Amino acid sequence: MTLSSIIFSLKITLVFLLHILLILVSNAKPQNIVTKTTLNHKISAVLVFGDSTSDPGNNNYILTPFKGNFPPYGKDFANQKPTGRFTNGLLASDIIARYLGIKDNVPPYLDPSLTIHDLMTGVSFASAGSGYDPLTPTISNVIPLPRQLEYFREYKVKLTAKLGVLRAKEIINDAIYLVSAGTNDFVVNYFTLPIRRQEYSLPSYMDFLMNKELDFLQGLWNEGARKIGVAGLPPMGCLPIVITLFSENAVSDRGCIDYFSSVARTYNSMLQTGLNIMQFNNAHQGGRITYFDTYSPLFDVVAGHKYGFKEVKLGCCGTGLLETTFLCNPKSNICPDASKYAFWDSIHPTQEVYKIIFESVQPVIDYMIKD
Repeated sequence: MTLSSIIFSLKITLVFLLHILLILVSNAKPQNIVTKTTLNHKISAVLVFGDSTSDPGNNNYILTPFKGNFPPYGKDFANQKPTGRFTNGLLASDIIARYLGIKDNVPPYLDPSLTIHDLMTGVSFASAGSGYDPLTPTISNVIPLPRQLEYFREYKVKLTAKLGVLRAKEIINDAIYLVSAGTNDFVVNYFTLPIRRQEYSLPSYMDFLMNKELDFLQGLWNEGARKIGVAGLPPMGCLPIVITLFSENAVSDRGCIDYFSSVARTYNSMLQTGLNIMQFNNAHQGGRITYFDTYSPLFDVVAGHKYGFKEVKLGCCGTGLLETTFLCNPKSNICPDASKYAFWDSIHPTQEVYKIIFESVQPVIDYMIKD
């Protein structure tokens, strides 16, 4: 074989190998990266309401002990920055914003450094410790849901002043709205403090809370929201803090307490019925009001051991039994790899679990945003 033929053969082989490599790269799925949706949609912004499951740092700007703007919170966030998110990294609302191609992270509305572009593409009004029951946010002096709705009205005024009536209305109508609250009403308020238990039986408290939630959602609708995703309650009996506070032997027996999870299942069923009625009553105006099932994926993680997490009954921070907010602080020991833990602290999921929750509700999001 001549030298020229050898070189030609090597070139052919190299081209072939490069071709195979390109195929492998194009087919490979990126790890730990949310792929942007390819669906046709015109979502303008992501607007978020609720509690610590969707607060990216609003509590940093109010006088409350319920903050997460210090280490080890944010350990796996960009530049290991503690932003006020009650987890090690991203929240589900951040992941949804990335999936929609809107922005990398949803900032807190109360951040004074927000630009007009930040406002145009969406913010979170959520406040850790809040709930639908007016009593719940007073316990920790955080932002009630009605006040979050007032902030939204203020937000609309700011948009209109900067962009004009037509452009502001377009952004409001084309935004996706995410609402996540209710756990604090039961865990922090009803089951822990005596006030509401003296006033309401559990079924009547559920009715009371449902009316408050639906009133809030109708208020959001009246302000122009037309694509609303509402998260149900998680399996509350599987939260580490609930197991610690209400188990007979919380150290040796770390199993989920079904009584508390059954309350969540009942309430979620009521919520789905309420949302269906609300959708029917407002159908003539267009829009979609949808239920996000957060119960099933978290239950699969904790009780079903479906995703192979190393630890599902303790938080990564401290002992994992009770630590949250200021009890999870720079002096706390933390687990070496939060991605192997279902919970970051005794209440809040890790970023890995938020990704699983996102993947579970992704088909619903795709339905919501279809033109």
